[in-house]
Amino acid sequence: MNGEGILVEALRRAADRAYAVPGYPVTRITEGLAAEITVNEKVALEYALGDSLASRRAAVIVKNVGLNVLADPMVNAVTQGLRAGVVVVAGDDVEVVASQNAQDSRFFGELAEIPVIEPSADTMGAAVEEAFRASEKFSRVALLRITPAALEGEADAAYAPAPRAVGTLADTSLTMRGRVAAAERRTKAMFAWARTSPLNAIAGGTAGVGPCPGDSRVVTVYPPPAGRFEKVAELGRPFFAEHRHLHPPAAEEEPETMAGRGFYRTLCRTCPYAPLFALMKKKGLDAVCDIGCSLLAMNPPYQVGIASYGLGSSVAVAARSTGVSLTGDYAMLHSGINALIDAVEKQLPLLCIVLKNKRMGMTGGHPAPDVARYLEWAGPVVIRAENVAEIDRHLAVPEMPCVLIIEGCCPEGEEHETVECGNL
Repeated sequence: MNGEGILVEALRRAADRAYAVPGYPVTRITEGLAAEITVNEKVALEYALGDSLASRRAAVIVKNVGLNVLADPMVNAVTQGLRAGVVVVAGDDVEVVASQNAQDSRFFGELAEIPVIEPSADTMGAAVEEAFRASEKFSRVALLRITPAALEGEADAAYAPAPRAVGTLADTSLTMRGRVAAAERRTKAMFAWARTSPLNAIAGGTAGVGPCPGDSRVVTVYPPPAGRFEKVAELGRPFFAEHRHLHPPAAEEEPETMAGRGFYRTLCRTCPYAPLFALMKKKGLDAVCDIGCSLLAMNPPYQVGIASYGLGSSVAVAARSTGVSLTGDYAMLHSGINALIDAVEKQLPLLCIVLKNKRMGMTGGHPAPDVARYLEWAGPVVIRAENVAEIDRHLAVPEMPCVLIIEGCCPEGEEHETVECGNL
């Protein structure tokens, strides 16, 4: 069997769901898996992260340039964490057969601090299993870099499936700085994983990376395995050659907690959206939050938000997990609207709550366009923030997409309230 066939079969066994934006050299993989096509790569990954929250493994199949589109939630997932494994399969067009450039996807490993695995045909099946296992072990997305040479190579399809594990969401008691410190500790552990991985065979001489032949076999290209090599044989830019002496981060900082810092942040004292958040808590609605004021729903006293994966990410993540998205008007316009289009087209069960204050709330209060004008196609229900009874009537996960636009005006001169932890 060739590497492409092994990859399709391995993904079919390991993943519960698959999403894709087709393109050379991964189009046939998309077809072989019958992967769900999405409006763009960012939405594909956000759906996969939603599946992860719901304890389903998911694969995302894209070509190398598609990584640019999904980079935001992929990077943010490192500090947010996940439950079930999420693997991005990136097809690198190293000879620019059908692409606008020869982008090397492995560099996202260093940028995002995620494990990168580059198999040959004979390590393809085991590499898929290890990618999902690494994703769950380190609670972040894993990247499987695939090249045409690996897909075309012939090999025995036999490999031993690995047991599933469970990842970890970020500790809600940590500050954002604390989450970064906790993630750095797992990044440090990734280096130990790469240096002991049975996927690699280190014997000095020439390091054959992925499908390239050599005296040594290197499959975990980021973090790099330890070993002394005279030469490196790899496809694309000299990623492994430049990173093989990389050291793990010190990761010595103790993760900061809100209690240790002494305070948490919540809405402005007279925020018009406080009754909405209180209603959500009363009804026990678990929401996926966006970046912006909606993010404060994760903090006391509301604590109705379970995860946030970056600006404009809540719609698609919620559509595959809790069914409740809490987003701001600017986040919707920024990139959430792509996911809403996809969710409406597929008639997914989703309550999408949009806080309309015509402001970029977390970036200095700059003005934002009227989101209602651009969501008319979705048939939104528009309610004033003070109309609590009407809001209450619509707060439930529907059988198909429902958009609630809650209109409110930010109180002039106020800032997010800082509350001492002793007042919890």
